[in-house]
Amino acid sequence: MLAAHSDRERAVDVLRAGFAEGRLPQPEYEKRIERAYQARTLGELSTLVADLPQGPVGPQQAPMTGSMAPVPRTFLPAPPPPTNGKAIGALACGVGTFFCGGLTAIPAVVLGHMARGEIRRTQEQGDGMAVGGIVLGWLWIALWAFILVIIMIAAASSGSG
Repeated sequence: MLAAHSDRERAVDVLRAGFAEGRLPQPEYEKRIERAYQARTLGELSTLVADLPQGPVGPQQAPMTGSMAPVPRTFLPAPPPPTNGKAIGALACGVGTFFCGGLTAIPAVVLGHMARGEIRRTQEQGDGMAVGGIVLGWLWIALWAFILVIIMIAAASSGSG
């Protein structure tokens, strides 16, 4: 079957992806690109990309009206890294301090610091959640410390008076 211009372009795209991923050395990549543009049949194109993840190139079907052809997995962006579970826990404990009078403030701070360390090491997402848990936890700890100081001052002033 004779190759269309779109078939050659798809083969070149697969070769580019293979080169970008380090699967093809530069001289072989350039040689295959040249052969792809000179190919007359789908069989010739198929042999050029058969050892790459998106090869071999089969006959292309015309896209249906109103729909797009699926994008090959090679050309899709990498999925985002997962969110750190301890960061989620830190934020949940931080928000939970409003509902339980600050009892979850210390776990929020501890989980937040642990999550930030893991996030730096593993490049996961969730740094903002970890910081949110830390901030909310420390705010409640400071609030309770302030309340205790006020109580001690009141007790000291009422006892000496």
